[in-house]
Amino acid sequence: MALSGLDIYKLLPKTNCRQCGFATCLAFAMQLAKKAVAIEKCPFISPEAKMILEAQAQPPIKPIILGNNKSNFEIGNETVMFRHEEKFRNPAGVGFIIDDNLSDAEIKARLKEINQLKFERVGQLLEVNLLALKQNKDAKRFLEATKLVLDNTPLPLMLISSELASLKQAAGIAKDRKPLLYCATKNNFAQIGSIAKEFGLPLVVSAPDFDSLSEITKELNALGVNNLILDTGKKSVTDKIWDLTQLRRQALKKSNRSLGYPGLVIVDKTDPYEEAMEATAYIAKYAGIVLIKGTASWEIISILTLRQNIYTDPQKPLQIESKLYPIGQVNPNSPVLITTNFSLSYFTVLGEVEASKIPAYILSVDTQGMSVLTAWAAEKFNAECITKSLGDHGVKNAIKHKNLIIPGYVAVISGELADKSGFQIIVGPKEAAGIPAFLKNLN
Repeated sequence: MALSGLDIYKLLPKTNCRQCGFATCLAFAMQLAKKAVAIEKCPFISPEAKMILEAQAQPPIKPIILGNNKSNFEIGNETVMFRHEEKFRNPAGVGFIIDDNLSDAEIKARLKEINQLKFERVGQLLEVNLLALKQNKDAKRFLEATKLVLDNTPLPLMLISSELASLKQAAGIAKDRKPLLYCATKNNFAQIGSIAKEFGLPLVVSAPDFDSLSEITKELNALGVNNLILDTGKKSVTDKIWDLTQLRRQALKKSNRSLGYPGLVIVDKTDPYEEAMEATAYIAKYAGIVLIKGTASWEIISILTLRQNIYTDPQKPLQIESKLYPIGQVNPNSPVLITTNFSLSYFTVLGEVEASKIPAYILSVDTQGMSVLTAWAAEKFNAECITKSLGDHGVKNAIKHKNLIIPGYVAVISGELADKSGFQIIVGPKEAAGIPAFLKNLN
């Protein structure tokens, strides 16, 4: 369990010297408990107390960076069980398994398809993260396939092999890409651990139960291998979610350092609908990496969209820059639509304006990421705020006419907005879906 302010205070010298910047050691201890200051600010703390507090300051779930400086992603470093408590920090990695028994042409085609899996949603780029190569044939073919993958994708790599000699050879030629090795078990952890240590690579640890996982991670830590990811093997969806949840609970609530690592799941489904549903279930509870085989765009965008929703900060809504956006080949007579800078509101309006084929301006008013009705209720989308935004973003200089289109849901502000802004206010449709017809009938 985390140390309280009083627990930390008992470890301090209690001199009240104020050299840390606080009036008393107790005040300093309270700030340490909140992780608001560093222990180094106390000049008189004993080495023993410092060691205890530094260990306490380590993240409960170790952050692991996969890949190299050119292409990487981070998992772990989570601090809460539930998103509303604070936020989830590092989105789960989504990766694909490719078997080395495919032909060179098939592997290249798969890699090309995977490299193109990038989508933009509400102003954010959604991407996949990992490519896992699985050995099914001999060592020679595994090495050939490894080289083929390295030459045809920038994605971080995971190497899956039960033959340690093959795994070591492949790790050697891929070491600059920092591949993830799969996997250490109770029977081979010393040998595969030495490979991971030699090349400085992260390693997956696999065991069906927590006691075995804990024993292996402790042994690997003693060997100097610390960048670990946990896998409890092939199980039913219910059992797998239970494992992932309890691993997280052991790390966060029980301070079990031997289980304080991200989890990995391999989805073994041939039906893409079942695969997508299972993958999203693991992302929600609480996988660090999810590996699948399907590469259909509809499947991947559904998985990445759910991941995006889960890993946004609930205290900071997705928002875009507040400014005047020209859509299409605008001119001084183009209509001006007003909305908020909440990403979903803006991109919904944007899509409908584009669908109308009518060039227009969209003025995104800074509402701190709130939607139209929420911002209006909070008095952040009113006549005064909109008038200020009109001036800040030079709307009068961009157009010759004096018309503004506001959302139908805030028609109540039209009179006051006209008085304050000097523009004529046109009340638009309540729903964005009505924008194309509204614009076409505007004149």
